[in-house]
Amino acid sequence: MVIARRDPGGMVTMPARPYVAIPAALRRRCGLRPGDRVLLAAFPARDTLAAYSLAVVDQALRAHAPMPGGDGRRP
Repeated sequence: MVIARRDPGGMVTMPARPYVAIPAALRRRCGLRPGDRVLLAAFPARDTLAAYSLAVVDQALRAHAPMPGGDGRRP
């Protein structure tokens, strides 16, 4: 997971493009590759944006919301 917080004195601004650039060093630490899709979650009251890899989202869904059919496996 990647957490970004607003820093008025920060050096990076959010672009108008429909994606967020995550620095290479941080991607490597989080196991993300360039172009990987993530789920973005905004926490406006905290000026925070979290990026979850789809592998983490899938793991959470499998653990907390098994698929109908009983065994929790997906096709």
